[in-house]
Amino acid sequence: MSIVEKIKERSAVIAVAGLGYTGLPMALEIARAGYKVYGIDPDRSKIASLLRKQSYLMDIRDEDLKEVINEEEGLIPGNDYACVALSDALIICVPTPLDKNREPDPSFIRQVIEEALPYLKPQTLIILESTTYPGTTRELVSNVIEARRGWVAGEDFYVCYSPERINPGKDGISVKQTPKIIGGCTARCLEAGSALYGSFVETLVPVSSTTLAETAKLLENTFRSVNIALINELTPLCERMGISIWEVLEAAATKPFGYMPFYPGPGVGGHCIPVDPLYLSWKSGKLGLPLHFVELADRVNQGMPGLILERIQWLLQAEGKTLKGSKIILSGIAYKKDIDDIRESPALALFVLLLEAGAIVQYCDPYIPSFKLGEMTYFSRTLQPSLLSSADLVVVATDHSAVDYQGLADAAPLVLDTRNATKDCTRGRIAVLGKPYQHQVRWGK
Repeated sequence: MSIVEKIKERSAVIAVAGLGYTGLPMALEIARAGYKVYGIDPDRSKIASLLRKQSYLMDIRDEDLKEVINEEEGLIPGNDYACVALSDALIICVPTPLDKNREPDPSFIRQVIEEALPYLKPQTLIILESTTYPGTTRELVSNVIEARRGWVAGEDFYVCYSPERINPGKDGISVKQTPKIIGGCTARCLEAGSALYGSFVETLVPVSSTTLAETAKLLENTFRSVNIALINELTPLCERMGISIWEVLEAAATKPFGYMPFYPGPGVGGHCIPVDPLYLSWKSGKLGLPLHFVELADRVNQGMPGLILERIQWLLQAEGKTLKGSKIILSGIAYKKDIDDIRESPALALFVLLLEAGAIVQYCDPYIPSFKLGEMTYFSRTLQPSLLSSADLVVVATDHSAVDYQGLADAAPLVLDTRNATKDCTRGRIAVLGKPYQHQVRWGK
């Protein structure tokens, strides 16, 4: 029986490698569609949590796990790749970070292929979901398997690329509801991959190749990176001209066509925007075609924590204080509002810069109870008036919805708001990034 026939009958068995913020929602959705799913992750604490039916992702409820995790059917979590021998498809959802030189690090993809190779059987469908540079699927998946097994992609096994489109913290948009781009190494590969995803995703977007699908994903986040950088670069200009970038953006957003709003902040965070564009520029550089816009946008966005540090120094100087020895409290350390993720967080970068400058730094974040920096562990403080009033400056670094910003402004002696979270506040000494500050402080010379 072919892989497509097995999919039609729901008799196909699926393995998902990587049970993080991309892989676990994918595994749950496939299990809900009636498939038997093996979930593989090297993190034993994750597997133990799943076996207890306790979620470690804020977007996944314990009740979601209880629906699909069973001993013999539904989702079966584990650490062993031997289950690949029992599977008809393998979906790869592992991290693709940058290395110390800020270049692509596809080592997790390589590791999955190495671990899975001894167990792969003919006619297996392999789908890569990890965001990566154009050409990765052929280079690290299909070519490696062809060379090591002597198989031919599209005949002996099937390979596709379908980029993840998970938006952490965004309620109401599931894997099933999100349009799914998919490209195959061959027409038969695309047929097999489309059959699988088409059986549980509402909208399928087939494209002509894996390289095209990889590039489409990178374009999505490069578009965001470049436009955020544009607004971040305009922000100090508006401050210097004595106008509000936030009012400018609000006015521009009234245009019903040809415009999409983006907003300033202390930088960009998460796995996507700070990382994905550099996968594209790295590939382009290898081809002798540097992407100047992409690289400039990265420099602008990466420089925002340093710009906020300057704003903090100027505010303190106006109070007759120095940054060294001043008590600074960051409201929020997650990379965006209402999530429990600090990956590439600009608030975390600012935290480090403040420590290096000799400030006494604490943070308050209802979603991040603690985090480690080197050998040190830092713990979230409760955002209460006594703590706020003891600070020299409170910085709104992440605009969590649960924070009482008027209460924060009332208690803190001075506030720097990098997110315009205090826009509705009627009292307090508040400086807002991108707005002229009424205190006798200039944003530079």
